[in-house]
Amino acid sequence: MAGSPRERRNRLIRALAVGAAAAAAVLILWALGGFERLEKQSYDSRVRLLAGAEQPSDEVVLVLLDQASLDWAQEEQSIGWPWPRELYAYILMFLQRAEVASAAFDVLYLEPSGYGVFDDESFGAQIAETGPFAGALFLSRESGSEALRPERAGRVQISVGGALTRLPEFPRAQFPIEEVGGNSLLLGNVNAAADSDGVYRRIAPAARFHDTAFPSIGLAAYLAAELAGEFGAARAGDAQPSLALERGRFEVNGRSIPLDRHGNALLRFKGDRSERTTFSAAAVLQSELRLQAGEQPVIDPEELRGRHVLFGFSAPGLFDLRPSPLAANTPGVEIHATFLENLVTESFMRAAPAAVDVLLIVAAAFLAAFAVSFAGSTRVTVAVYAVVLPLPAIVALGAYAAGWWTALAAPTAAAGVALASSGIANYATEGRQRRFIKNAFSQYLSPAVIENLINEPDRLKLGGERRELSIFFSDLEGFTNLSEGLSPEELTALLNEYLSAMTDIILDEGGTIDKYEGDAIIAFWNAPLTFEDHAERAVRAALRCQTTLAELRPQFYERVGKELRMRIGLNTGPAVVGNMGSRNRFDYTMLGDAVNLAARLEGINKQFGTYTMISADTARALGPELELRELSRVAVVGRAEPVTVYEPLTPTAPDTAESRRRLLAAFAEALQLYYDGAFERALAAFEAIAAHDPPAGRYAARCRELIAEPPADWNGVWVMTSK
Repeated sequence: MAGSPRERRNRLIRALAVGAAAAAAVLILWALGGFERLEKQSYDSRVRLLAGAEQPSDEVVLVLLDQASLDWAQEEQSIGWPWPRELYAYILMFLQRAEVASAAFDVLYLEPSGYGVFDDESFGAQIAETGPFAGALFLSRESGSEALRPERAGRVQISVGGALTRLPEFPRAQFPIEEVGGNSLLLGNVNAAADSDGVYRRIAPAARFHDTAFPSIGLAAYLAAELAGEFGAARAGDAQPSLALERGRFEVNGRSIPLDRHGNALLRFKGDRSERTTFSAAAVLQSELRLQAGEQPVIDPEELRGRHVLFGFSAPGLFDLRPSPLAANTPGVEIHATFLENLVTESFMRAAPAAVDVLLIVAAAFLAAFAVSFAGSTRVTVAVYAVVLPLPAIVALGAYAAGWWTALAAPTAAAGVALASSGIANYATEGRQRRFIKNAFSQYLSPAVIENLINEPDRLKLGGERRELSIFFSDLEGFTNLSEGLSPEELTALLNEYLSAMTDIILDEGGTIDKYEGDAIIAFWNAPLTFEDHAERAVRAALRCQTTLAELRPQFYERVGKELRMRIGLNTGPAVVGNMGSRNRFDYTMLGDAVNLAARLEGINKQFGTYTMISADTARALGPELELRELSRVAVVGRAEPVTVYEPLTPTAPDTAESRRRLLAAFAEALQLYYDGAFERALAAFEAIAAHDPPAGRYAARCRELIAEPPADWNGVWVMTSK
């Protein structure tokens, strides 16, 4: 947590205030239903995104009267719509042959068949013979009560008593004809209520009509299988299923269906329509007809054996398509099949309690407010937005995978309001200080360093700290003579272009500009930001500066008629760095012996004909990828101990690498002869390469001086007599 204690306290107070305000505003809107539509749409998105991760159980199978079945009946059998009930009887014959666990028809047979009484009687007889069959009735809230018709209400009629009296009551019921209703083991309600936006996401497991409870068609199919399996199809009509309504759940023969506060079961949709086992009604009919004729069926009855089969309509002209979270046009029977599949696999969704949603809204608001309030930079703030805004969605997706519907729209809104409000508050309270620091230091510090100062403005107070720095001094060769031939305007333009190019490189490598002195640049690394590789960064910056200046040199020559060359000295060592000056005016700068040595090395380049020189301390901190050559052991003015100095080398082209390797080897051999005091042999070795290497030429001249006046006490050190 960056900043002074006072600043941290202010940010804490601001975060608490913004978080509380954002949470309160969103909670009020949420309580008034302001997010209801968005929440449902976001839930449907979760369903579509994650439904494919689960496969629907193959225990539940659909037989659909689709458009292809209608076309087959019309074209092959000359049977138009509506179908005679004899065709449905053939479908039941096939299901009986397959020994299905249960058969349920999501079809309302409210009127006698137009094909005559025999059509209804034969269909009713087949229903009775099938055994675990659930027929359909329609419970509605239309005004006008009707009497219960036991002869049309199924062989098993569930009496309402105890907790079942709390089931939702419907004043009106539409029963099937007696041939269907009286022969069905159970009747199931096919009236599933859509949510307020018209999408079907829930089904009430059971409802009450007078003193009788009617399960939904999916539950009726399950109960039909249970009753027939336990008592046998013949005696199942004498049994009563075990049903219980508890707080928040509906118990079915030991299985628990979680309920929402309105008494509905929230469905868990799995896969897509293509992944549920589905058969065309025409294929089932053809299979039964072929089997009766002793031919090979289209569908093997084994494919349905022991499964729950729901029959319904999917042809568009039959008007039984409903919007679901998965699709805008879902066959109504598929929604009931989803209920049955959820019951069989015990995988219903649960609506999270309101307290959980409130907690998510409050948590999102405060997390966003705190994250932005303590973000130390624009980059971090952007990262906070990128992380915090998707968090409610991530939580909601994780909750969905675990079987829970948690709020998403309101927590996302809370996070968004808190993020925006915190950003505005930060700008209003801290923006002035940030802009001051950026404007004051943008010419001297890298953006990363400025952000560091913005996060810790206390570092702008007077005072310093002792740190190891890599220190950079540069100067243009012969700048005094160069400047005499230029007008002030030309000189200023030249310097601005040169200093801008060099400064960009230094800042790019993480350096801090200490100051400019005319054409000279003074910079350092490892303060105020810490870099483990500060020496490498400094040397890399020096080599990049030399390369860039070489590229600019031709255009500078055209303007001033002289070539611009720069000398650089680098040293690594301890120094005091910090804000130094008066209380009202100060600079972020450095002091110490290591700083002085870097300045000396820049000037010593003149003695060796080099343009970049580093100390042994800097050389020791470098990795093997940077190529160096040892130049000398020098004693500089103002320093008692001699210093070994090196020249860092820019990478060379492959075609010149071998020649440079030979030259450097020859220089190293000649330098060792020089250190050993073998001046005449060293002279010959240096002269052999002097034409191609300025330092060798300087050493050749130095050897001649030493041969003419041999030193009394030789230690290999080249004493510098000037700065």
